[in-house]
Amino acid sequence: MKHISILVPKGAVLGSIEGPRQVLTEVNKLLKSMGKPALFQVQLVGLTKEVPAAGGIYKVFTDVIAPEIAKTDLIIIPALDGDMVKTIESNQDFIPWIVQQHQAGAEVGSLCVGAFLLAATGLVTGKKCATHWMAAKDFRKMFPEVNLVEDKIITDEQGIYSSGGAFSYLNLILYLIEKYVGRDIAVFMSKAFQIDIERRSQSPFVIFAGQKDHEDEAIKKAQEIIEKSVTEKINVDQLADTLALSRRNLERRFKKATANTVVEYIQRVKIEAAKMSLETSRENVNEVMYQVGYSDPKAFRDTFKKITGLSPVQYRSKYNRELVAA
Repeated sequence: MKHISILVPKGAVLGSIEGPRQVLTEVNKLLKSMGKPALFQVQLVGLTKEVPAAGGIYKVFTDVIAPEIAKTDLIIIPALDGDMVKTIESNQDFIPWIVQQHQAGAEVGSLCVGAFLLAATGLVTGKKCATHWMAAKDFRKMFPEVNLVEDKIITDEQGIYSSGGAFSYLNLILYLIEKYVGRDIAVFMSKAFQIDIERRSQSPFVIFAGQKDHEDEAIKKAQEIIEKSVTEKINVDQLADTLALSRRNLERRFKKATANTVVEYIQRVKIEAAKMSLETSRENVNEVMYQVGYSDPKAFRDTFKKITGLSPVQYRSKYNRELVAA
C-alpha cells in the first residue's frame, strides 16, 4: 500500500486538498468493488492538528503532523493563496521534512502554485516545473534557477511532479493513478470525475498581457511600438533603428526584460489579438489573420497552434460566444 501525504499548509487552497483526497479515495473504493485490495493510504498532513483555510472561512483537521510520519511514498503540495514570500515563510517547517522524505525515497508533486513551496525546497533546481500561467512572472523572479515550462500541465522529473494552473491539478492526479494503478483505472476515474485525461497543455487558457514589470525604458518603448502595430509586419532591424540600438543589443535586453525574444513577443501580441477576434467576432479565420498582419495562412496557423495548442478553427469553435451558445 502506498502512503500518500497531502500537505495542509497555512494558506492552502481548500479544493486542491479535497480534490486529490477524494479522487484517490475513490480509487480505493473502485478496487475494493473489483475484489482487489485498496492501494492508497491517504493522510492529510499539517504542521498542526488544525489549519485555517480560505482566509479562515474553513478549518482543516489534519490526520497527522509531519514529524510523526517516519516514511511516506508520495507528498502532494496543494495550491497556495496570498503573498508567496509570506506563505513560504509561514510554512518553512515543511521544507526540511519534504527534503528528508525525498532523500528517503518519497516522490513529491506540487499542484498549481504549490510549485512555489516545491521550488523553495531546492528539489526542482535545474529541473522542469509547471505552475499557473498567471503566476509565471513571479515564479521566474523568485526561482530563476528553475526551468519553468509555462505551457505544460504536467511535468515529471524523476519522481518530482508538478501541474499547471487551477483545476488542471486533477490531470496530474490522473497521471499518478495511471502510473501507480494502470491506464484502465485512470480512464475510469477521468470519466467518473469528468476530467479530460488527454489534456497536456494549458496554452489554450493563457492570456498574454505583456511583461512590463521591468526598468528598461527602451524595451518598454519597443513593447509599446509592437503592441500599437498589431496590423503591420514588424521588422526587428527597423525596430532597433527606431530605438537607436543595435539588433544584438535590442535582442539581449529584450530577452532579459521580458523572457521573450523580440520575434516571440511580436508573435504573442498578434496571436493574442487574433484570439480576441476569434472569441468575439463573426469574422472568419482569414479575415482575422489579415487584421493581425499575417498574409500567409500556413504561417499564421502554425504560429497560432504553437502558442495556443489549438488551430485557429479549433480555438474559434471552442471559445466563440455565439458558437458555444448555439
